[in-house]
Amino acid sequence: MIKKICCIGAGYVGGPTMAVIAYHCPEIDIHIVDSNNERIDLWNSDNLDNIPVKEPGLSKIISKVRGKNLFFSNEVDKYIDLCEMIFIAVNTPTKTSGEGKGMAADLKNIINCAKQVSLASKSDKIIVEKSTLPVRTAEKIKEILENNKREKINFEIISNPEFLAEGTAIQDLFKSDRVLIGADQTESGKIAQNKLIDIYKKWIPEEKIIKTNVWSSELSKLASNAMLAQRISSINSLSALAEKSGAKIDELSMAIGKDHRIGNKFLNASIGFGGSCFQKDILNLVYISRQYGLDEVADYWHNVVKINEFQKDRFSQIIIRNIETSSNQTVSVLGWAFKKDTNDSRESSSIAVTSNLILKGLTVNVYDPLIKINQIYHDITAYLEFKNINQKNITRLLKKLSVKDNLNDCIIETDAIAFLTEWDKFLNIKWDKFSKNQHIKNKPKIFDGRGIIDYEYVSSLGYQIYQIGNGDNSIN
Repeated sequence: MIKKICCIGAGYVGGPTMAVIAYHCPEIDIHIVDSNNERIDLWNSDNLDNIPVKEPGLSKIISKVRGKNLFFSNEVDKYIDLCEMIFIAVNTPTKTSGEGKGMAADLKNIINCAKQVSLASKSDKIIVEKSTLPVRTAEKIKEILENNKREKINFEIISNPEFLAEGTAIQDLFKSDRVLIGADQTESGKIAQNKLIDIYKKWIPEEKIIKTNVWSSELSKLASNAMLAQRISSINSLSALAEKSGAKIDELSMAIGKDHRIGNKFLNASIGFGGSCFQKDILNLVYISRQYGLDEVADYWHNVVKINEFQKDRFSQIIIRNIETSSNQTVSVLGWAFKKDTNDSRESSSIAVTSNLILKGLTVNVYDPLIKINQIYHDITAYLEFKNINQKNITRLLKKLSVKDNLNDCIIETDAIAFLTEWDKFLNIKWDKFSKNQHIKNKPKIFDGRGIIDYEYVSSLGYQIYQIGNGDNSIN
């Protein structure tokens, strides 16, 4: 029976996952370690509003287990050596240089973890891959561990991918659709696999715990995210057709979703998917497919990403086309997080759309309930750098961007309002009173990238509206 767990990585996966395991397994001491001292300090903050991951229900669980059987530390080597089971939950971004640039997963953090685990371990360890990894990464980890280990130490590698949706991560962890545990099909591999199964069985029904080999488990995470992203790109491609043909995408989604063979999940049209996983995992899948000579497979999945980019660009161009870019007009961007109820802006559609607007000379005000001002400027800067724009021009462009502390400051005296995240508070705008508070001649144009406003009611008040996938749009 496992008594001590170490998790390397105190981010979006490691923090919530370990908190829920600690909650259900009070007999296990869990140590989350990270070399980022600032992040560890935030996890240890007396004010639970300061913890670095914003997920509904997480702070409540942290308050119950932190300091009892859940601990946060930057003493990585110490707790690697102390614990029997090591979870690796570090970031695996897309490579920005070298072979596979822009496609392959950057395994630098994983490789460094493997080396550190090997050098710090004085006893046998079970290593659990929690990060999203390319298929056969376990082979590389095993090689690094074997090459750097002390004599007579045995390492077992288990793949246990996460299937969390940000904004509902705690709910997902408490009531998982499935828990996937892949291990070597050897006697020692199966023993290690069963030790992890025993932990999850404390709250997950055994029939939802799926045993596979390591390679099936690693590939399943990439495949699951690719299939979900495919649905989003599919409905988004149809939203463009709906607008041209006079159809309504919400009615189309409902009709499609009623087919029991298809179902209604991930059929909400929007400006595109974001987050840390979908694009990264699909590009990784594309790269792996090409490595195996499966070019047709790679092309198929690459088009899922291309449709996502098309949708963001299409939305940007509709705004630009309907705003006089030569007259220094202002667009209010509502929402920066890639989805509501999270403080994660990685790959958010708002980044690309806002960058497109300021590149055309528009002034942009931004408001998001959770994303901090420095993160917004960092996101824009990184995006513009990726587009090979020099620092002098980036500095000039950033002067066109203003981040507001509250919703009213963002939308007052604006020429256009663009909904880019589906935050609940955006549903409460009093449109009948709003225009009376404007000190400009015309009502602002509305660009609804999330399908969240009541189109018929708001348009009846005299507003011109573009709504994703709506064939009745007064703005085209």
